[in-house]
Amino acid sequence: MRRPPPLLWLPLLLQLGAAAPPADSPSQLSAPQNPRIHLYNAEQVLSWEPVSLSNETRPVVYRVQFKFSSNSEWSDLNNQTVGVNCSKITVTKCNFTRTSHTNGFDPCHNITLRVRAELQDRVSAWMIAPWFIHYQNVTIGPPNKIWVTPGEGSLIIKLSPPFDIGVSSMVTFSYYVHYWEEAGIQQDKGPFRRNFIVLNDLKPLKVYCLQVRAQLSWSSQAIYIPGHLSDVSCHRTMANASTRLQHVSLVTVGTFLTLFGLAGACLVVIQRYKGLIKHWFHSPPGIPVQVEEYLKNPAQPILEALDNHSSLTDDAWDPVCVVSLLEKE
Repeated sequence: MRRPPPLLWLPLLLQLGAAAPPADSPSQLSAPQNPRIHLYNAEQVLSWEPVSLSNETRPVVYRVQFKFSSNSEWSDLNNQTVGVNCSKITVTKCNFTRTSHTNGFDPCHNITLRVRAELQDRVSAWMIAPWFIHYQNVTIGPPNKIWVTPGEGSLIIKLSPPFDIGVSSMVTFSYYVHYWEEAGIQQDKGPFRRNFIVLNDLKPLKVYCLQVRAQLSWSSQAIYIPGHLSDVSCHRTMANASTRLQHVSLVTVGTFLTLFGLAGACLVVIQRYKGLIKHWFHSPPGIPVQVEEYLKNPAQPILEALDNHSSLTDDAWDPVCVVSLLEKE
């Protein structure tokens, strides 16, 4: 095969070089990579990887656009359309969560987003993110708050939903409770349509642990999304009327038996150590009052002291009559 002349190679090389321009050419920027949609409870966030340029000190900005269906037109995501400015931003995420201050997207609508990089008159190609419907693709967290009040052989649970869905929403929340006695078998109850739950028929004065999860239901679309379980919390039930009566009876009987045992023990000790106890409690011999007065004043004659302190009753004599019967001969 005959090789072409060297001068004929130059047009071919020029054509190959024009077919593969550098990524940072003056007319084109690299497109943002890996766009991701984050849907958790009420949160709606689009994020992507930043575009880096070599030998460029000016910041790259990003523009986000949206549309509702394949036939609709693309629109900038800004304050006029959604209530959030995601045009010419320097950060690599767009938070369009629906709040009381922002319109956001209707959680029942199909949304498609795209993002591109811009640097003055240079722009990148659009990078389209996966479409989503919030109520179909959302991740449901555990209930926002859980209050547990122990009752008489029961647990009373009050909770708030993972996020606010509004009164007129087409979706609803239902709740499931997983509970078990300590070192016992887990039991499940649900679904509960209300956020006020009572677990009855529990053992009184026992510790029960529980977890609660919410489930989002979109009945018209046959969509049911289970949520994450809450943290484990443990609570002791209160005593019911019969348990309190048994407790009082046991305390009364226990007190009586204790007192009876103490009385028996004291009786045994007294019988066994009667002499020693008598010795301990026997009062020592005392000195008569007259002698004590004499010892205080020895100059006084003892007979006069005795006479002065003697009472009239001591000198009184009781009459005695003796009656005898003579035997008849």
